Amino acid sequence: MESLQVKNHMNHYPVTFTEQMSVEEASLRFIKTKQIGGPVIDSNYKLLGFISESDVLKKMLDTLYFNENVAFIKDIMRKDVLSVKPYDSIIELGQSMLNNKPKVYPVIDDSGNLVGTICRNEVLQACYQYAQTRGIIEKAQASY
Repeated sequence: MESLQVKNHMNHYPVTFTEQMSVEEASLRFIKTKQIGGPVIDSNYKLLGFISESDVLKKMLDTLYFNENVAFIKDIMRKDVLSVKPYDSIIELGQSMLNNKPKVYPVIDDSGNLVGTICRNEVLQACYQYAQTRGIIEKAQASY
């Protein structure tokens, strides 16, 4: 099942953030890219943390409610980030997503540098395509 590796289904151009970026700037990135989360990286693409759309929304709501000044990504990012490697199995990642609940995982190389992200929808699409090419399921008709 080599085709079911993360590297074959990941987003190679994810939205990224830096620790010094303001929450307002991060909110604009989420609005423009329509992505729901992204890695926080340094200038060498080393993974430092993760920020979600909901983390930014919460801080923006606090800013509106309390009329606070600018906050920075370093103040609200999560540092304990679950990540995967490009050669990891889609099946194992899918099972991990059911247990751990992150919707987006940073994909890092063996040096800890960001090479992309993968989300639940991309995992679902990989599983669907694999099942379809193996004749396990027939092509479904879109009814939306």
